[in-house]
Amino acid sequence: MKFARIIFWIAAIWGVLVITPLYFMFDAIGRNDPPAITHPGFFYGFAGAALAWQIAFFVIARDPLRHRPLMIPSIFEKLSYSIAVMFLVAQSRMHATDMVFAGVDFLLGVLFAIAYIKTPSRDV
Repeated sequence: MKFARIIFWIAAIWGVLVITPLYFMFDAIGRNDPPAITHPGFFYGFAGAALAWQIAFFVIARDPLRHRPLMIPSIFEKLSYSIAVMFLVAQSRMHATDMVFAGVDFLLGVLFAIAYIKTPSRDV
């Protein structure tokens, strides 16, 4: 369980540090990577949902055995984003530099899966 605690703490801290600035970058993103964002509700909705998952990671880190079932959607959260970015970069619809964040999320998704496997079920 120590492995799961460490991985989920790292993921939660990393996520808060990376996602929180999005709330202050709405206009800058449109200027630096046109076109401008035309649906702010989707943008802020994504940021809020992503930030909510960081809170879930903190919860899991505190008691991985109790919250082991939450590791499954956590794996999906990480892999769904990273795999989507990989496909979008391959289609030239995103910049290759976006693979940095997708790569981190992919690695965390794999580590979450390992944590899930290594954390015993409460039934044992």
